[in-house]
Amino acid sequence: MSWTRKSGAALAVCVLLLAGSAGCGSGDAREGVASPSPAGRILEDRDPEGRPFREVGPEEAPDVGIEVQPDAAGGWDVRLTVRNFRFSPAGAAARAVPGRGLAHLYVDGRPVARLRAPEYRLDARLVPRGTHRVTARLYADDATVWAVDGKPVESTADVTSSGPGTGGVTPDAASRRKARTQGTDLGGRGAPERAEAAS
Repeated sequence: MSWTRKSGAALAVCVLLLAGSAGCGSGDAREGVASPSPAGRILEDRDPEGRPFREVGPEEAPDVGIEVQPDAAGGWDVRLTVRNFRFSPAGAAARAVPGRGLAHLYVDGRPVARLRAPEYRLDARLVPRGTHRVTARLYADDATVWAVDGKPVESTADVTSSGPGTGGVTPDAASRRKARTQGTDLGGRGAPERAEAAS
């Protein structure tokens, strides 16, 4: 008889626990109502690869600057300066977290690397003789483009290569200074030159 009472009591406790947990949760969640994204809103605008823009307000937006300098081996050292942004490690969940993600690096509008750190060495073969535009654009981990006022968060520096080999590569004035994302002279977000560089 005692065994029956104990198993009955245990069964009653299990039923109460299950019923209680089904009613738990935040009062904000309602069935069929989607909560707003904590990381901005998706726009119809897309980058050249078709990834949608994720609009955030200027006060919470990440920011990026780029500096490109020739190295001793004939390549280019790229350094990014970020604000309100942290690079996510490889294998991060594919979701947008405010101020997190990676940078995509482009030369003359062509994708060359995905960066999870602020430094990168750009091979000399990717920057042949002439003047080129090196752009860093920030992305969330879900592959959306961070954007402010409908413009991608990016920064561009112009570099001029005078020929192959060491000593034949020199930076122009634009690559000697950090490009600010607000700067219109270097194709930052909102700059009219940005559209020309992508074409």
